[in-house]
Amino acid sequence: MSGLLESIPDAVALRCLAHVPLHLHPNLELVSRSWRAAIRSDELFRVRQEVGSTEDLLCVCAFDPENIWQVYSPNCDRWLTLPLLPSRIRHLAHFGAVTTAGKLFVLGGGSDAVNPLTGDHDGTFATDEVWSYDFVQRRWTPLAPMLLPRAMFACCVLEGKIVVAGGFTTCRKSISGAEMYDPENDVWTSIPDLHRTHNSACSGLVVNGKVHVLHKGLSTVQVLESVKLGWAVKDYGWPQGPMAVVEDVLYVMSHGLVFKQEGDTWKMVASASEFKRRIGMAMTSLSEEVLIVGGVIGPDRLNWDIKPLSDVDVLTVGNDRPAWRRVAPMTRCRGTILGCTQLTI
Repeated sequence: MSGLLESIPDAVALRCLAHVPLHLHPNLELVSRSWRAAIRSDELFRVRQEVGSTEDLLCVCAFDPENIWQVYSPNCDRWLTLPLLPSRIRHLAHFGAVTTAGKLFVLGGGSDAVNPLTGDHDGTFATDEVWSYDFVQRRWTPLAPMLLPRAMFACCVLEGKIVVAGGFTTCRKSISGAEMYDPENDVWTSIPDLHRTHNSACSGLVVNGKVHVLHKGLSTVQVLESVKLGWAVKDYGWPQGPMAVVEDVLYVMSHGLVFKQEGDTWKMVASASEFKRRIGMAMTSLSEEVLIVGGVIGPDRLNWDIKPLSDVDVLTVGNDRPAWRRVAPMTRCRGTILGCTQLTI
């Protein structure tokens, strides 16, 4: 990595390169071999943190095309496409997706492929495989598998470690088991089981430093008090609908409105009536904003067509009068969103 910039020490040159946005890195690699080595070094990304030039990005995977992830940069309003996820499972779906330590992790799930001739489910219902995408080396790597195969489960990051809980191992068998993954050592360990399984898919989010597991259609929430104490069952009476956490505050879209949690009450912050016809979309957060990503329109009484969407709509909830605006649509992905998570790198 010597001689990055003539007459300038490499340490100083590296601090200059640290300010270049991620989407321009492939162009910088073309300058020279030393620049390519610098761009693909862990040192550069450490310096990015030191100089405060990290970026908040959004990682998205949709039904179409299969096993493709895209990354959105709000700074340049552009989408990048990652290499194909090299899973042996076609149309991987119902997986967990999180980011930590500057990497994207895709865990478990199963095939959503259907035999076009018979209509039968084609492939694996649940797998234990785990993949990570390294944005420095720009490649996917298989990691230690989960202790149990699972799909439709809760998946969160807590203090740098990945927590998975619940879900299904087969279409008829829901599980209460929970596990924790240490990315530094590539090791899975069991943690206390959920108190209840319920015969429904579950999801997870972190609020106030605690993992919350929600089952669709139920008002009760299971909260991980600590790895030693296990889970507590709470009935918060949260509204039903897509959720996102922005700066540790919970937002919910319900009945065509977006609500913000304020203590034990909910405050309406914006209308979301324009999204009532959209299904299969993701509601997520990026920096200080709520995003609605992808999904499909239809069918309805007058139109039986299904229209896959690549649209992305943004609500800046920190404003006095939040209003929706549209940003650059996904360039490859469209339709039902299978995975969506924020990345800081």
